[in-house]
Formats: sequence, structure tokens, C-alpha cells
Amino acid sequence: MYALKAEEHNQLQLVEREEIDDEEDLFEGIDKLTAHGINAGDVKKLQDAGIYTCNGLMMHTKKSLTGIKGLSEAKVDKICEAAEKLVNFGYITGTDALLKRKAVIRITTGSQALDELLGGGIETLAITEAFGEFRSGKTQLAHTLCVSTQLPTSMRGGNGKVAYIDTEGTFRPDRIVPIAERFGMDAAAVLDNIIYARAYTYEHQYNLLLGLAAKMAEEPFRLLIVDSVIALFRVDFSGRGELAERQQKLAQMLSRLIKIAEEFNVAVYMTNQVIADPGGGVFVTDPKKPAGGHVLAHAATVRLMFRKGKGEQRICKVFDAPNLPEAEAVFQITGGGIADAKD
Repeated sequence: MYALKAEEHNQLQLVEREEIDDEEDLFEGIDKLTAHGINAGDVKKLQDAGIYTCNGLMMHTKKSLTGIKGLSEAKVDKICEAAEKLVNFGYITGTDALLKRKAVIRITTGSQALDELLGGGIETLAITEAFGEFRSGKTQLAHTLCVSTQLPTSMRGGNGKVAYIDTEGTFRPDRIVPIAERFGMDAAAVLDNIIYARAYTYEHQYNLLLGLAAKMAEEPFRLLIVDSVIALFRVDFSGRGELAERQQKLAQMLSRLIKIAEEFNVAVYMTNQVIADPGGGVFVTDPKKPAGGHVLAHAATVRLMFRKGKGEQRICKVFDAPNLPEAEAVFQITGGGIADAKD
């Protein structure tokens, strides 16, 4: 089904590219502010701070904007007024909201059963969180998505590039090669379309997210993977005494993730670890729960719980989602990534 000749594939990609250009009006570039009386020097200061679109600008408070070196309160007010002329940030009708949802792209996971469970695949404009024990398939899904995101939209892909932030050192480029071959794609081209960064501290992780805006404003990205979102926070903050600060910093990072998703029409896939809950009571069959507490629970749009099945089979359960019923799907980890389970 996915076997495509290289030439055909390139043509498909080109056709899709033309269609994408029409959709690029989803966000207004920050440089358009110069036409509204904002000088180029101030626009450059905004870009240096990681703000590349008017939508992104409106996602910052005036307090955080005045913190940018060289921007006074008066300048910030003027910049915000100009941005409001370019982008409507008021109320819209439900019909308009429905039209906006048409921009959502659903990216295939490689498994038909898992796609059906997710209503078509991993959604853009949303954060999908997968939690579960080690070896439950979270990172394998991340690797499969690295490839399937680059498929044309006609083949249930995202026709865009992938950004991968790795906090656990589990990204394996050699794992991408057999997955690309399974989908009939050129492995070297697929790897060229993935940008990868290894984060070592939670501050580094946050700065990597800030630096992404520049790249996403220039090229069509469709997926951001953070594997895993919580690992560095569990290392850099210890004990109850630092819990409040940890959750505050975690909330800021998750807020940044949802802004990236909505600003650039990107799907965010993040993995999460589990913690043992010894106080879960006698009647709780599985005393493990996702790390990150309520802060993480409220930030994720779709939460998926992964657990091991028999052999290479894994089970995915919709734990929380605004538009999906609670249900389960069985998939399998193969050499070519995530696939349907074979009985």
C-alpha cells in the first residue's frame, strides 16, 4: 500500500507543496508589522526573542514583551495595536470555528486500528501525550511518526518536516531507515527532514522550544516530538520542597508547546513516564499513574495510556480526550515501526 516509486513520490510531494502555499495564510509573519508603522529594528528585536508571527506575538503578555531588551512599554503598546489590525483575536462564531478545524491534519500512526481509535491519527493543533512503563511502545510510535509525517496528505501523512527533542537519549536514526523503507520512502531524504536536539537540563529543553519558532516560520513543519517531557524535571528538581517551582516551570513549558501547536498548525507528540502510586488502595488493579500531576493532565489535549500485551503486541487506551470515546486498540511493534497486530 505504501510502496511508491521515488519519482512518483517526489511528484506527489511537489503537488502537495503547491496546495500548502495556499494554506500559509494561517499565520501572518511578524515582518508585516513594518507596513503598520513599526520600525524594522523593533521587528528584529522580536525575532531575536523567538517571535516570528503576529499570532505568536499575541500569545505573549505585555509584561513579557517589555522584558525584551530595547522595547519600552510605549513601543510594546504600539506593536500590539498594529498586530491586532493584522490578526483577529476576538470572538468568532461556532461556524467559523468549525471552518478553522478544517485546517487540522491527522497523521497516520502506521496502525489502522490505532488510527481508528484516534479518529484518524495524531492531530495537528493539539498535544497528544502517551504515557506508560518502559518498553510499552511510546518511543517506537515517535520513530514511526517521524516517517509518516513526511508522507503526502493523500496517504494520510502530514507532508511536513519533524522536530525531535530528546531528553532520554533514545532517538536512533538507524531505526528510521527500515521504517522509511516500509513506507516506500528514501531513507536519506527522510532523515534530512528531521531536526534533532538532545536536551540535558529543563532550561536547555525550554530554550530549544524557543529556538524552534525561527525554523517553523521558514519551513513547513508538521510534528514536534518531545521524548520525554518530564524526565529532566524529575532530575533537576528533587523533593517536596521544590515541587511547586517544578510544576510552575513545567506549566510554562507546556504552555509554550500548545502555543507552538496552534501558531504553526503542528502536531505535538510527547511521551510521559509513570510513577508508582502505593496509596492507590486495594481495589486499584494498576497502581501506576502518569507523572507531572494535574498541570500535565490539563495541558495535554489527548492522553493515551500504553501497556504491554503478549509478545510484541501493545495496547493503547484513550485515557482522556475531548472528542474521542474511552476505548482500546491493539497494535504491534515491527521492524518497520508501528503496525496492526497479527493474531
